[in-house]
Amino acid sequence: MADNTANAKETANTKKVAYEGMFIFDANRLARDPQGLPGVVAEMIEAAGGELEVSRLWEERRLAYPIKGHRKGAYWITYFHLPPSQVSPLNKQCEIKEGILRQLFVKLPESLIEPIIAHAKGEATTDEPETGEPETSESPAEGNGAPETKPTETKPTETKEEATAS
Repeated sequence: MADNTANAKETANTKKVAYEGMFIFDANRLARDPQGLPGVVAEMIEAAGGELEVSRLWEERRLAYPIKGHRKGAYWITYFHLPPSQVSPLNKQCEIKEGILRQLFVKLPESLIEPIIAHAKGEATTDEPETGEPETSESPAEGNGAPETKPTETKPTETKEEATAS
């Protein structure tokens, strides 16, 4: 009986869950070595038992406030599968790694994993039109979604003075 419980816990710990990882890298260091920090992050994920799906630069921008003395950061986004028990050790590794200013890991909802990863890879999703033709839109005057109304004839109403005069 205790053997089955141990196996269940081991299976739960080895089941991989999809995560989004957002990193803020030292922009100067990334510019000097574009493969350095992303390669280190990929190695850390794989060493923790994870599988990297997508890893790419999101944007480089000025930070709202200095982080570890840096005013500019490169936002790097990754999507990967990892056992939940390995997220905390991966987070700690990132905290002590020079060049990684901040990191955040978010568990992806099961229903959104495929569309998000497909979008990050630049692949088409099933929601997009397959014809390649641009979608047409109606001008506001032609069809704004509101029901059409016809003008109705109104009878002039009598004022109090007119009613008492007759």
